[in-house]
Amino acid sequence: MPRLFEPLTLRGMTIPNRIVMSPMCMYACAEEDGKVNDWHLVHYTSRAVGQVGLIMVEATAVTPEGRISAQDLGIWSDEHVEGLRRLTDMVHAHGSRIGIQLAHAGRKATVPGLIAPSAIPFSEDYALPEEMTQEDIRRTIKAFADAARRAEEAGFDIIEIHGAHGYLINQFLSPLTNQRMDGYGGNAEGRYRFLSEIIDTIRVTWNKPLFVRISANEYADGGNALEAYIDYARRMKDQGVDLIDCSSGAVVPHPIDVFPGYQIPYAHAIRQSAGIATGAVGLITEPAQAEEIVHNDRADLVFLGRELLRNPYWPRHAAQVLRAKLAAPKSYQRSW
Repeated sequence: MPRLFEPLTLRGMTIPNRIVMSPMCMYACAEEDGKVNDWHLVHYTSRAVGQVGLIMVEATAVTPEGRISAQDLGIWSDEHVEGLRRLTDMVHAHGSRIGIQLAHAGRKATVPGLIAPSAIPFSEDYALPEEMTQEDIRRTIKAFADAARRAEEAGFDIIEIHGAHGYLINQFLSPLTNQRMDGYGGNAEGRYRFLSEIIDTIRVTWNKPLFVRISANEYADGGNALEAYIDYARRMKDQGVDLIDCSSGAVVPHPIDVFPGYQIPYAHAIRQSAGIATGAVGLITEPAQAEEIVHNDRADLVFLGRELLRNPYWPRHAAQVLRAKLAAPKSYQRSW
């Protein structure tokens, strides 16, 4: 059996294989209410039929003003739970696990009410955010805790905290975007405090696996690079985080040298240096490439994004290429 199709158990919960659908915004809430609709049910469940081991639902806003776009999913209200529960039930019916990425866009939101650790706009195309007060920080941390409770009620298997791509948590972590001189800035420990308190408050009620997505390299001068995130990963492990999902960039507008597997070294280095499970993401498209990553212990999970948009049944294609046995739904067995 190729390693790609071996199960992985974290905190007593087993993912049936190492293939993960990376969280990708769908901009599909036409009513701008953040609620699950037919698009989400079809989109995510089709990847479960294709036997993706873990379906990670897109960035889901913990507050209305924390949406990346007005069409994003939300989890800021108990009214969102019913639709999310229907989604988890449908995915579970096909044997996949399902997670949700809890997010706040901060200064990169495109809805009214922008807030950020410091009053610095992302670019000239974005509005100037308001610097968060201590009360704003307290309220936002509570919003993450409330979202985790709703995720439990909705039947999710995994929570991923979105700490990457220049969104709010990443803004606190980065010296490029956090110029505060109170307890939430000033040095690496202060900049980590916001994420640290979110992790602690989620862990009060959430006993299942907890992931954090990071931008392991900010690429710009003066920003965080790999060594900073190795230190942060060690802190996260001590707080009960189970896996670091290793992406990069987008904290500030800056070009990135993109090529197949360009972010895998970050997952490998953090896995080795921090002693924590990692996920690799970034232009992973070929079965042999994905197998090499997990076979050589460069990461524990492989996150596929656009490749799974193009082909919901990529795991079946990979199983054929790697000569692995992968069960098909009864209705599809004649084709396999």
